[in-house]
Amino acid sequence: MVLRRGFILFLPRLVGLLVVACCSMSIVYMLACTPKGDNQQLALPRVHSPTAKEGYEAILQEREEQHRNYIISLKKQIAQLKAELQGRTEQLKNMQNQYPDSLDIRLDHSKPEKAQANLLAFLRSQVDKAEVHSGVKLSTEYAAVPFESFTLQKVYQLETGLTRHPEEKPVRKDKRDELIEVIELAVGSLNKPDGVSKAKPHVYTASDFVEGIYRTEKNKGTLYELTFKGDAKHQFKKIVLFRPFGPVMKVKNENVNVADTLINVIVPLAKRASKFRQFMQNFREMGIQQDGRIHLTVVYFGKEQMNEVKSILENTSKSANFKNFTFIQLNEEFSRGKGLDVGARFWKGNNVVLFFCDVDIYFTAEFLNSCRLNTQPGKKVFYPVLFSQYNPSIIYGHHDSIPSLEQQLIIKKETGFWRDFGFGMTCQYRSDFINIGGFDLDIKGWGGEDVHLYRKYLHSNLMVIRTPVRGLFHLWHEKQCLDELTPEQYKMCMQSKAMNEASHGQLGMLIFKQEIETHLHRQKLSGKKT
Repeated sequence: MVLRRGFILFLPRLVGLLVVACCSMSIVYMLACTPKGDNQQLALPRVHSPTAKEGYEAILQEREEQHRNYIISLKKQIAQLKAELQGRTEQLKNMQNQYPDSLDIRLDHSKPEKAQANLLAFLRSQVDKAEVHSGVKLSTEYAAVPFESFTLQKVYQLETGLTRHPEEKPVRKDKRDELIEVIELAVGSLNKPDGVSKAKPHVYTASDFVEGIYRTEKNKGTLYELTFKGDAKHQFKKIVLFRPFGPVMKVKNENVNVADTLINVIVPLAKRASKFRQFMQNFREMGIQQDGRIHLTVVYFGKEQMNEVKSILENTSKSANFKNFTFIQLNEEFSRGKGLDVGARFWKGNNVVLFFCDVDIYFTAEFLNSCRLNTQPGKKVFYPVLFSQYNPSIIYGHHDSIPSLEQQLIIKKETGFWRDFGFGMTCQYRSDFINIGGFDLDIKGWGGEDVHLYRKYLHSNLMVIRTPVRGLFHLWHEKQCLDELTPEQYKMCMQSKAMNEASHGQLGMLIFKQEIETHLHRQKLSGKKT
């Protein structure tokens, strides 16, 4: 009872102390939170001053505005984080749905063995998505990611822009270090003992590296295919590496023997005997003398200039002791697709590599090996991006004379361009060409048939190797776009014609030639006056 009375008496004092404490805290808060001016802190209004009420209201309003802005900023950040979290969750769900068994990338750090296994499963799934073992079906010709090629000294790239060159040294440190690392890893893999052969192993070095191709797909990784010299002539070693957004993984280490791999070069032709004579000079030197594992099939349309073409072919056969050729004559209107299709189906021997070629193409013996190395029956077809030559009369117009053809065949920004819009030159095994259905024979004349075949391969499960090659050139010739072409074919022909003449800079010099000459004339006059 006494305790209860004491508590009742003490309660008003306790309430008073709490009120005093709250007031003190309010005063301290106002002193601490009052915003500073340029040189000093704003003074707290005096309690009995005439502006006390207005001052408190102003300070409270300012503080309220600051807190409101801060809350708005926090809400925006929270919304952004929620959106990003939702996006990441959707990505993870998609990956888990696509790989329900092997892909579980949630790393359990309490079980390092399981975490490592999950990571390895994820990396291997990246390999499966990257067309290392087989191709994937693609919707259009623009969906294919092309390869770029490289040697020890140069990189041959498609996306040159306005400042880069179609052929250049790997100047950027990241690209140079990347390619050096890949070559060194491949050499180390080749020199690793296999534990089977007792013969003294061949020690590989970087000098054995012939060429490589690579491409990067942003959602998968970078795929590398490197070719090295083998133990004997016509034998090569091919190493396939893959960087799945992490360490490079060795995928394959295989021997490739192309000593007995025959290439059937198929050329559709109508008239153009002088161009055929130039083509046969190249064919004799590179195909017959240097390579030697080659067959030529000429499908000729009509009879005009036919005897001259046959005479050129027979003379080459006699002088070079070359019997591996076939001449097919068709009495109908020229159709490139029909000629290539007839030439491919005419072959009666074993499965052979078909190289669809044109009469205005120049190739090297190195390219023929690239053709063999990048084709595989039932697995791979090769669509090289050739280097197209500009008009020599424009390129070398300021020279005393135009250099010889061999001297013109250099890969530079001023001499030509990568013909990445053309799909006519291609290498594939005959079995793949037949199985895919060949050319669309309803397409007549120039253009269109090559894109149609290319799309067929993209829609199949075959892997399409698309890369610029340094040994395949399209020689400049004046292009005639005939009136009988369809509007779409005529448009394609004119676009090709415009691209063939010269670079942007060289065409600009021609367009502004009058202005340049006027400027030079004025400079001479001003020089004489001084």
